[in-house]
Amino acid sequence: MLAVLGGLGAALAWATGTLAAARASRLVGPRLVLAWVMLVGLVVVAPFTAVAGVPHGVGVGEAAWLIVSGLANIVGLLLVYRAMRIGKVSIVSPITSTEGAIAALLAVLQGERLGAASAVLLGVIVLGVVLASRGEDPEAEGAHPLRASLYAGCAALSFGVGLFSTGHVSASLPLAWAVLPPRLIGVVAVTLPLLARGRLRIEGPAMPYVLLSGLCEVAGFTSYAVGSRHGIAIAAVLASQFAAFVAVGSFVLLHERLGPSQIAGIATIVVAVATLTALRA
Repeated sequence: MLAVLGGLGAALAWATGTLAAARASRLVGPRLVLAWVMLVGLVVVAPFTAVAGVPHGVGVGEAAWLIVSGLANIVGLLLVYRAMRIGKVSIVSPITSTEGAIAALLAVLQGERLGAASAVLLGVIVLGVVLASRGEDPEAEGAHPLRASLYAGCAALSFGVGLFSTGHVSASLPLAWAVLPPRLIGVVAVTLPLLARGRLRIEGPAMPYVLLSGLCEVAGFTSYAVGSRHGIAIAAVLASQFAAFVAVGSFVLLHERLGPSQIAGIATIVVAVATLTALRA
């Protein structure tokens, strides 16, 4: 049950962060958005890490997973921010949402067992995510460059590795330490170099979106880390529902029309998630 709730919580948080980051990236550029999102996240996570203290018995393996998790998340965010700046969110989101399926596949390949019913439902959820996130606008096909799709595909691969790494290490470390690596690596690799060059200044209109995106990134990562302790595959695939939430958010906040396939996808997800929740309860 916690795997389901953790995945859904991550999806909702990441959807909100995606919508905010898409707006910010178009205002000030992806690299500056990433720098501030990581800085905000580090400010939020650092106190909890200090309270938790340095975990005992952390070996080379755990340290390696932390580094992989941090790097994968940073690379994925930079790629998806670039994709959303030059392409439509309705196209970028479903491509990126395959991160959950990639992480689930890695978990199964490593030996995590899934029942037949759960495996089928996860597949149905993936299908629902794709349907719910498809753009029905007649201009959608030609409105995004190929480069945006390539960025989104590479981001999905990177995020998939990051989700799997986070889930792998979250069971053996305090929660704050599982969430810390992307924020710390991002500040060192992106924020501080921009600060040294005097290019960290951000325009006023973009600041609320950056702050919201940074907070949602931490909330989503925390929720996923909790859920992944009880099942990486299920938490990862449900977290990929963020693309469906983005479609709904675009309709409510931006007054975008939901097409027939999007409505069908959302209905598919609701039924599949309810069934999966009952099976896992």
